[in-house]
Amino acid sequence: MADFLKNLLGGAKSVVSSASSDADDFADFATAASPVAPSHAASSSFGAATHTPTAGSMLTNLFGNPAVTMKDRPYTKWYRVWERTSLQDFYQEFIIIPILLLVVLVNLWGSYTNKQRAKQWAATHLPILENEFASVGFSGGKSGSAKGDLKAGSIDVPDNLLRQRQKNEYYTYATGRQNIAQLHVQLSLHKRYNPITWIGETIVSFFFDSMPAPVERVEATAYAFDGKEKALVAGAEGGLKDSSYDGFVFAVVHKDKMQQLRDDRYDLSLTATRDHAKLPEWATIMSESAEITEALLTPELLKAVEETGEDLEALIISDQPIDSPKKLNDTVPVKRVSLSTKLNTRPSSTALFSYFLRLPDFLVSNAHFRPEAMRRIRATREEEARKIRKADEDEKAEERRTASDKAKKDERERRLKNMTAEEQRKFLDREKKDEQKKGQKKRTMKA
Repeated sequence: MADFLKNLLGGAKSVVSSASSDADDFADFATAASPVAPSHAASSSFGAATHTPTAGSMLTNLFGNPAVTMKDRPYTKWYRVWERTSLQDFYQEFIIIPILLLVVLVNLWGSYTNKQRAKQWAATHLPILENEFASVGFSGGKSGSAKGDLKAGSIDVPDNLLRQRQKNEYYTYATGRQNIAQLHVQLSLHKRYNPITWIGETIVSFFFDSMPAPVERVEATAYAFDGKEKALVAGAEGGLKDSSYDGFVFAVVHKDKMQQLRDDRYDLSLTATRDHAKLPEWATIMSESAEITEALLTPELLKAVEETGEDLEALIISDQPIDSPKKLNDTVPVKRVSLSTKLNTRPSSTALFSYFLRLPDFLVSNAHFRPEAMRRIRATREEEARKIRKADEDEKAEERRTASDKAKKDERERRLKNMTAEEQRKFLDREKKDEQKKGQKKRTMKA
């Protein structure tokens, strides 16, 4: 019993001594110096030597207070960009930034050059429009007139006379003239602001005839009143001179553009092509009648064509649509005169443009031909109308057949849906036999 008590007391003593030994170990660990990161050891020791933080500053630093000074922060190269970068890191930017600047400068130069080209044309030709029309441009005033806004000898053209649709397209408008309801003029320029596209289109045009080469051109279209002043002009009084004339298609075109115009325009596809001794070698006539050709080839027109030279692409008088009509309503005559020339800012280019503006007056006075001459033209119109009518009837018949087939199919599906399986089998067998009989009849008729 005594040994048991002795061992018990001894064991308790060993437990106590073991606990005290562990406490001493923890005490030694608590008194050990705090570890410092090797990379910051130097700066920490430097900071300790120059600045001894108080308890308050330690609490402030702990909670991220802005009172933390630069001395309390460790030094790293992250704060010094020039110490962790070099010119080699910016080689890509040295290439990209000049290219972007070049693209912007070329775009600005191309847009500015196109605008100057358009203004030069306007300075040469818009005074002619101001002399011929009561209203030119888009002033938006009560009368819509912009006359007098263009200064003589200046290319400072106001925006109300010439507007920009795209960087390579400009247009203007005029109205207020006898025999002309309205005039539309469009300038198409090179895509100088995008040289890659410009050069690409030029290269492709060498290999494909369907892709025409880029050309700076002027396209003007004058729409005739054709005796409809009362319907088109508000407040038009009676007693107006009859402005109607016979409908026909006639054109003076450059031979290089002849085939393209015939393929692209429905109205010119109705004409026959003939060379004329009075015209230059590079020009030809597209007309529906020889009598019309002789009546329209006036000395004034021939002189204007000679002065314009090969800048002329086409001078067209037409009453038929440009696109092939699909309905009879599309064949309603719309009489107009169109002029297409290469862009020329020289004063010599105004001769044909001036004649073009006065051509509707000539047509009203002289384009009234003998019935014999117009008979063939009317026959051509009637033949084209018959083709359109037949195509329209065939289309409607096809629509009726499609609707009938759909109705029969819906009725068949409805009947099958209401049948039993045995009835459906008999119905399908009967259909199969009927189809075989029809096939035999067709083969018999062919034989």
